[in-house]
Amino acid sequence: MAVIRVRTTKHTSFVNITSQVREVVRASGVKSGLCLVYVPHTTACVFINEGADPDVIRDIGYMVEKLIPWRENYEHAEGNSAAHIRSAIIGNSRVIPVEEGDLLLGTWEAIFLAEFDGPRERKVIVKVIKED
Repeated sequence: MAVIRVRTTKHTSFVNITSQVREVVRASGVKSGLCLVYVPHTTACVFINEGADPDVIRDIGYMVEKLIPWRENYEHAEGNSAAHIRSAIIGNSRVIPVEEGDLLLGTWEAIFLAEFDGPRERKVIVKVIKED
């Protein structure tokens, strides 16, 4: 298991963590198995989507803001309900197959940490599980 620390710089941030996760997989020595990527936070999450064109991530951010606005008639006293809702909908973990010592991501796919209550330092837990 490894912990990747990511410092976010904005209230809402999307950080490509693919290279850091790949390094954990390579360092594990596992040739075939699974890679679990987990974010132990309630206002951040992790997802996989296109990493080649930054406009895709900007469009995702635009729609998240539009669908789950920061200012709404929420009840949570801390004032960050939107961040909790966004994180709950997207999810806090992903499992990626590992073959030949590398992540089996699609050609354009990347792994992103999504921050919805930043800036903060976030932990991403990566566990590589060897196939029997």
